[in-house]
Amino acid sequence: MRYTQKQIEKYQRQKYISYIEKIKKNLYLSFRNRSIDAKTLQRKFKELMSGFEKIEKIRLDTEYMRESQGYIDRVNRVILDDNFDDKQLDEIRDKEVAELNRLQKMRNRAKYRKSKHISKTLNDGWE
Repeated sequence: MRYTQKQIEKYQRQKYISYIEKIKKNLYLSFRNRSIDAKTLQRKFKELMSGFEKIEKIRLDTEYMRESQGYIDRVNRVILDDNFDDKQLDEIRDKEVAELNRLQKMRNRAKYRKSKHISKTLNDGWE
């Protein structure tokens, strides 16, 4: 059975997006865990990024996904820096958790905004 080009592109897009979500989830858990030190975080993040670099880059259309990819690129530069240590990790920990929460809120906000439900009111058709 042969797959169409559209099916292949859809699969690649899903794989790319799910890997972005996987990286963000791991970062969130790592930043929340106070017992993780900078070297352990660097090692874990380097493993995640090596897998991410093997996946073909896909153009992302939604604002949420573009910001998520930008966030991962920014954190990549900070964490994989040679001068990254425990002191820097403690400084950025709360800020990065807040940023990940903001991205999650952005994702959830888009879930509930369907045009077919916007025009309806609570008493639509009832007195």
